[in-house]
Amino acid sequence: MKTHHSFFKTFLLILLFTACTPSKKERLDDQPRRVELLFLGHELEHHNSREYFPILASSLTKDGINITYTEKLSDLNEKNLELYDGLIIYANHEEIGNNEEEALLNFVKEGKAFIPIHSASFCFKNSPEYINLVGAQFMSHETGTFTAKIVDKEHPVTKDLLAFETWDETYVHAKIADDIHVLMERVEGDKSEPWTWVKEVGEGKVFYTAYGHDERTWNNKGFQQLIKSGVLWAVDDKVKKNWEAFIKDMPTLKYEERANIPNYEKRDPAPKFQLPLSPEESQKLIQVPAGFDVQLFASEPDIINPIAMNWDEKGRLWVIETVDYPNTVRNDNSIGDDKVKILEDTDGDGKADKVTVFAEELNIPTSFVFYDGGIVVSQAPHFIFLKDTDGDDKADIKEILIDGWGTFDTHAGPSNLQYGIDNDLYGVVGYSGFEGNAFGQDLKFNQNVYRFNPKQETFEVLTNTSNNTWGLGLTEDNAIFASTANNTHSVFVAIPNKNLEGVKGIGADGSAKIDGHYFMQPITPNVRQVDVFGGFTAAAGHHFYTARAYPERYWNKVAFVCEPTGGLVHQAKIVKEGSGYAEEDAGNLFASSDEWSSPVDAKTGPDGAVWVADWYNFIVQHNPTPNEDNGGYNAENGEGNAYVNPLRDKGHGRIWRVVPKDDYEYEPVQLSKDNPEGLLEALSSNNQFWRLTAQRLLIERGEDDVLEDLYKLVNAKQTDESGLNNAALHAI
Repeated sequence: MKTHHSFFKTFLLILLFTACTPSKKERLDDQPRRVELLFLGHELEHHNSREYFPILASSLTKDGINITYTEKLSDLNEKNLELYDGLIIYANHEEIGNNEEEALLNFVKEGKAFIPIHSASFCFKNSPEYINLVGAQFMSHETGTFTAKIVDKEHPVTKDLLAFETWDETYVHAKIADDIHVLMERVEGDKSEPWTWVKEVGEGKVFYTAYGHDERTWNNKGFQQLIKSGVLWAVDDKVKKNWEAFIKDMPTLKYEERANIPNYEKRDPAPKFQLPLSPEESQKLIQVPAGFDVQLFASEPDIINPIAMNWDEKGRLWVIETVDYPNTVRNDNSIGDDKVKILEDTDGDGKADKVTVFAEELNIPTSFVFYDGGIVVSQAPHFIFLKDTDGDDKADIKEILIDGWGTFDTHAGPSNLQYGIDNDLYGVVGYSGFEGNAFGQDLKFNQNVYRFNPKQETFEVLTNTSNNTWGLGLTEDNAIFASTANNTHSVFVAIPNKNLEGVKGIGADGSAKIDGHYFMQPITPNVRQVDVFGGFTAAAGHHFYTARAYPERYWNKVAFVCEPTGGLVHQAKIVKEGSGYAEEDAGNLFASSDEWSSPVDAKTGPDGAVWVADWYNFIVQHNPTPNEDNGGYNAENGEGNAYVNPLRDKGHGRIWRVVPKDDYEYEPVQLSKDNPEGLLEALSSNNQFWRLTAQRLLIERGEDDVLEDLYKLVNAKQTDESGLNNAALHAI
């Protein structure tokens, strides 16, 4: 009996401990963090949600509130809604499906916030349950300038709110629910129309306002404060507690009057100079998607002006640091001030603590790729090969491989060197172009995608692009994409030029502009651009997500396009369309309201997370040269064809990682040519970085003792969830 009793007592203790021990998800959600909101808009120009969402996002992000935009009703599903604390609707969707309706109603009943704005009261007219959830339905309107009256000044939403005047539509509602609590009324003559109200549904809360027809209201500070107050009232108490802890140390942006600030947009008042922030302060102003976190890996003084990055077979980060860019051009081959650095995390805390200078005295290197035991660096006018032969992690071999890259404009030269699945090296070049001899070929071209192989002494111009090109992306199945300046942030490189030569009626242009939208989604209103205002004027990168740590929707489907002028990394969703592809706007992976933040490179790392190289510079624009005619100041061009500006910074730089919050674990991996079994195993890795690295090392190793195992991989028939047999591709 005693033993029985002891066992039963122990069993009860185990049950009690299990019941009381928070899950990993609960532990993660008990930390200081931002409020996460989903914003459902629509494609219509009337009630232009695409234009107004960034206004609200820019306003609320500085207060620790994130907003993610969608126009897809299918995003109203249980799994996706779990990522968010609340849902904003500002749209004119006529109907809602049964599954989406159930997910939305349950979302609110189970304790989440619902914030319908303006036209949301005329959405989903087929759903009486939705209309009741909102609290009323729009019936009619006129227009006018008015101030809604606050009728409950004691409620948390309105107690600190000042009534504000704006031009808007004068909504009249029908089907008004009995359980709404009216906070504001629009008074017209002897009539009072409920204008802003709240209600509780199950464990959740609803906040509605009829304000919001166009930008006159969305830009109104009173409206923005109203929405903020409504959100913070409506979210769960635990969410608000975590938010309050997060914003305690929220940085305040400080500005100074400075000369030499371009004003291409001719803004009045003119832009001011924001003072730089520490990495810890800047991190507070970075927004990543719900379900992700942003972590700092390295910053100044360890790295300054990072322009390109990659990892070696030990998983160590290598970064190009270029303080010579853009105007310190040394055509006389004199010594430069740029470096290639190796940054290591030796104690496993997620931050670099060891810095080794692999190569120095370089001059505006723009990219590099691992090859033949060393690295190939694009440094106009040359491609150079650097190699360490004695194991001290410092280059002791330096050879010129190719000569002839243009230097007259330093942001239009060669870049984005990458290792291809065919063992060739791929790259792009802008309008500075190439004129010279490459492995015995006399060539002249500009604005192109190319590939070459130093060992085989081959060089092929693949196809031309339409603009200055600073982006290249290779999918897991070797489809080729690019991004360019001036409103072409996604290009499909479909057919090599050589396949079009001599074909009558077809121009020799094998690339196609596929981007499906113009606007980017910054979260600061203080974006400074020279042209393509609000769009992609400096698109860089286009690296695909080629691992499996992120959700399935990313796998080999989303490319990351940096737009440094907007302080963001865009998610370009690439979908099949006929024999080619189309691009869809999937929002941002990374966006900052710190005006110095300037992402220039974003790619999948050995850990399956996406790493972001942040140039971190108040001045990122290269040209045209500001003058009084274009709203700037009278400036002059330097040697790199960039305008001279004393505000160009030479002291900052950051490397960030965007990691999933849930179910993310990474065990460090190292590969070696001395361990062929490990290389063969890595060909089946779910991360393309390790597959390509293993492939490269097997090629460099050059031994045939692995052929039997490679044949087995080639003949294996299994595919992954994406329909790919990656091990077979790399084995071939």
